[in-house]
Amino acid sequence: MRGWWQELAGLVLPVDCAGCGAVRVLVCDGCRGALGGALAGPVGPSPRPEGLPVVQAAAVYEGAVRAVLLAHKERGALPLAGVLGGALAAAVLAGGTGPGPGEVALVPVPSARRQVRARGHDPARRIALAAAGRLRRTGVPARVAPVLGLRRAVADQAGLGARQRRENLAGALAVRRDGVRLTRGARIVLVDDVVTTGATLAEAARAVRAAGLVAGPGAVLRAAVVAAPADSFVRAPRTAAR
Repeated sequence: MRGWWQELAGLVLPVDCAGCGAVRVLVCDGCRGALGGALAGPVGPSPRPEGLPVVQAAAVYEGAVRAVLLAHKERGALPLAGVLGGALAAAVLAGGTGPGPGEVALVPVPSARRQVRARGHDPARRIALAAAGRLRRTGVPARVAPVLGLRRAVADQAGLGARQRRENLAGALAVRRDGVRLTRGARIVLVDDVVTTGATLAEAARAVRAAGLVAGPGAVLRAAVVAAPADSFVRAPRTAAR
């Protein structure tokens, strides 16, 4: 079935690996390994925006990982959602959101409607759906809860600095009317494809908290992404590593 699917994908997608250009394979073993989550861990953008929850990333946003993410996001290589969803699931598990009481609700950061129309899909939501499937196969009851929406227009984040991004997104997200019902009793994890300055996830966290989706004793809001810049990974002290 895998070979059949790759042949079919080759009819509508470039036949080279989206990460490194290896021929006749959608994602080669090497690039798949880079997205396998072996290096998953916490990331901390600097400066850290107020309200940003603990964020786990599965891979470093560079090289093949960056190429695969951009191929899925900007060039509509939709079958790549599977391997990217696997990476996101690894980041979710790295944050301690494994088997436990209640479902895990993956809450994707929404794209602007104009971006969805231009791309033909919502990248974060598609990756979240793939991640939820991967988590269920590992015994973690998970589903996607697309409860966040934009309540005003925002500028394109590309080219904006950390402060400009925070100002651009301040108050832009809100929980939809049925958000409380859709996430009741679930362990919420905010998800996105990439984190850079943390402004988007911080705004998503503000909206979720303001709507009362994270409440009660011991309630913790977590976040997970496929990739983050290398310098944002929080490394363990060398003595602890030894």
